[in-house]
Amino acid sequence: MYNMINAKKLPLFLFLLSWACKDPSAPSPVYPIPTERQLIWHKLEYYGFIHFNINTFTDMEWGKGDENPAIFDPSALDTRQWAKVAKEAGMKGLIITAKHHDGFCLWPSKYTEHSVKNSPWKDGNGDLIKELAESCKAEGIGLGIYYSPWDRNHADYGDEAYIDYMKNQLTELLSNYGELFEIWFDGANGGTGYYGGANEERKVDKRGYYPWESIYELVRKLQPNAVIFGDAGPDVRWVGNEEGHAYPSTWSNLMRDSVYAGMPEYSEKYARGQENGSHWVPAEADVSIRPGWYYHAYEDHKVKSLSHLLDIYYKSIGQNSALLINFPVDRRGLIHESDVDQIMKLSTKIKEDFEIDLIKNAKLVASNERGKGYEADKVLDNEWETYWATEDGVVNSSIEITYPQKIRFNRFLIQEFIALGQRVKSFSLEIQTDEGWQEIHQGTTIGAKSILRLDDHYTDKIRLSILDAKASPAISKVGVFDAPKLLVQPVIHRDKEGKVRMEIPESGVDIYYTLDGTIPSKSNGEQYTAPFILKNAGKITAISIDQNSDNSSETLTQNFDIAKSNWRVIHDDPNSINIIDDDPNTNWTNPKNEVSIDLGELIHITGFDYLPPQGRYFGGLIFKYKFSGSLDGKNWHDLAIGEFSNIHNNPIRQEVRFEKAQSRLIKLTSLETWDGTATQYAEIGVLTQE
Repeated sequence: MYNMINAKKLPLFLFLLSWACKDPSAPSPVYPIPTERQLIWHKLEYYGFIHFNINTFTDMEWGKGDENPAIFDPSALDTRQWAKVAKEAGMKGLIITAKHHDGFCLWPSKYTEHSVKNSPWKDGNGDLIKELAESCKAEGIGLGIYYSPWDRNHADYGDEAYIDYMKNQLTELLSNYGELFEIWFDGANGGTGYYGGANEERKVDKRGYYPWESIYELVRKLQPNAVIFGDAGPDVRWVGNEEGHAYPSTWSNLMRDSVYAGMPEYSEKYARGQENGSHWVPAEADVSIRPGWYYHAYEDHKVKSLSHLLDIYYKSIGQNSALLINFPVDRRGLIHESDVDQIMKLSTKIKEDFEIDLIKNAKLVASNERGKGYEADKVLDNEWETYWATEDGVVNSSIEITYPQKIRFNRFLIQEFIALGQRVKSFSLEIQTDEGWQEIHQGTTIGAKSILRLDDHYTDKIRLSILDAKASPAISKVGVFDAPKLLVQPVIHRDKEGKVRMEIPESGVDIYYTLDGTIPSKSNGEQYTAPFILKNAGKITAISIDQNSDNSSETLTQNFDIAKSNWRVIHDDPNSINIIDDDPNTNWTNPKNEVSIDLGELIHITGFDYLPPQGRYFGGLIFKYKFSGSLDGKNWHDLAIGEFSNIHNNPIRQEVRFEKAQSRLIKLTSLETWDGTATQYAEIGVLTQE
């Protein structure tokens, strides 16, 4: 995509890259190194995901494949709005879910009836991919395609005939919509589905079913400049979570031949990359701006806060990864106003944080320089093609940054010249104090970009030291910034008894709140000074206000249902209380995969929620469930049966709604867990509001 936006610069960039690698005075590459298409992709850094499909109209995360195309009928679809939002937010492109696991196609594919051509949208004459391609071109950003290899609709899935179908559809997508910057293959493969009416479970050999080499050849032929995303690449890899963060040590190198799509141990063993990886397969961090990937009206107040989004930015782009933020387009066919507001706040804050590079006023001296063309001041010119490098064999080296007077800074940016490979293994940052040099950070990998978030420091001299590297370091950019402080929202907790506590990490900050949904302020709201009781269902709206400046945080709105003070888990294990203690950090493992709860009174309920364990690498997450209610504990009525589709990748609170029912007891049955182990829970609750 970058070659679409900067077509005039691309030949020069590639010429300089070629020159840098062939110049006899240049450092030798440390393999693996990126391809030309990967180098172009690295410069994107930040782009958007669009999850919009038939799931938007079924209120599901994963469709089952039996949906009627007639329900796909957005009332005000505007792909130009999507592209404008992305462009104004600083994103370089959009990737659209052309076909998700349900098999419904957003273009009029001639190979299936399960597509927009059989929907009422535009009387079946619409082509959403075409409209988005035109909108992206008009806004000067790139287009990428998400295509799910799994298809819960297609009758031939699991057989060889489906592979031909997949290639035919990819040929349509890669031939008819202009140049694409990324082709995104999901790792979810096989399971229950409609499958043309079979309504059965079909499992495939994730290693052998898809002929990936021939599929990649097809992509290379039709879209030679596009990178291919997958668990193992081949060009760009999944970061291993759906929280939007890379890791303090993130290598672009990957043992690619050891990885396959849907690999169970991928997140734990391969997501961070490997120092001695065989191929250059950099990480892409994907995350939704809301808890879910598809639009759900009940998440309108759950859009990520500015402080959360900013944390994601620093932990992805700032830790050697690209960032892919998802917009769950709503049933109108628009990015929701709340999502637009938040992404624009993020864009503004990023600009503020990096508005002034304080290194421009400094003098730089390196402990070692390779010679002419590789001096320390090459890190100042904002060009990827120039860099500071040391002589061969000189790994332990440093740059001292000296100012005429003391400055305050709290951000430090470093980039390697990755065309020669990822080289740095460890580094440190020091400042000069009255007592001498003081270390303020020690890090490991740098890669395409590392951004350090630091406390405020005052000094007239900073030293960046490369402590260990695979070869002489090659640093293309260093930056020093003083980012304005961001006042964060309060954190609200309510325990089982209904006691509400609020807290905020900063000192000199007050919390104000309301219980009627209005925006709190010093004049409109209650100042929080001590815990209070809220046993009934209700809404708390809170804000943090600086005592000195009156600056305020974003408003936080948190909905609570009835408190669980009278509830009792019907089980002999005393640890079962953990599932109703309103503490997300406590868990319970149930070997019987079924649990009943006495609510203490007759209650009209309209749904339930299930929170899976919130730590890393938990098993026993519910996949298929049955939820029942009873008045007496003897006669039970099924209220909901379904699946938590994407919970293993995105372990958020799952909410299920149904028609109002009166119950004294509830029962959640785990029909199947994702990994076949005993069911684990953090919390179970009921919903009583319409």
